[in-house]
Amino acid sequence: METRTLSFDEYKTLTEQSPVLIWRAGTNAECNYFNQRWLDFTGRSLAQEVGNGWAEGVHADDFQRCLTTYLEAFNSRKAFEMEYRLLRSDGAYRWLLDRGAPCYHDDGSFAGYIGSCIDITEQVEGREAVRKAQEKKIEDLSKLLPICSSCKKIRSDSGFWQDVELYLLEHSDTLCSHGICPDCIKKLYPEEARILLKKD
Repeated sequence: METRTLSFDEYKTLTEQSPVLIWRAGTNAECNYFNQRWLDFTGRSLAQEVGNGWAEGVHADDFQRCLTTYLEAFNSRKAFEMEYRLLRSDGAYRWLLDRGAPCYHDDGSFAGYIGSCIDITEQVEGREAVRKAQEKKIEDLSKLLPICSSCKKIRSDSGFWQDVELYLLEHSDTLCSHGICPDCIKKLYPEEARILLKKD
């Protein structure tokens, strides 16, 4: 296969028209370049985004975590990966997966960072939907009360079977009073039941 070195214009075309958002930061940690895809996404000019201008579009709830992750990686010259919401040109916040890594000059000296972002909003929303469904399932299961179909004892969280009265005392403010229902009178005390029925 024939290979060749790309020209500057070809590199520029690849960078500007790449389907991902690309950024670059200098040795001072401030961003000095964003590709056209990024600018199209945010609806802002390069002049507005460079320096720390891009951070104006980061969701307030994600800003500190985003900044901390970036600066810690930058100071230790390590690659990083983070998710945060960035304001899109239509006013909607979209979740981005941002990956950044240190870059170096030909002589090995540190040149700054370069990174790329992709929109992962659908994946994040899908994860959240699964999480909520799991929480709902756990909540529903926690409402189930294991009760013996014969003696009506209740199984506690520790696996012991308790009388209903004791369980209620330990898990609620309910107080029990004792009586006997007509069906049980007939079953347990048939003679007394016949006398009572005659009185009625």
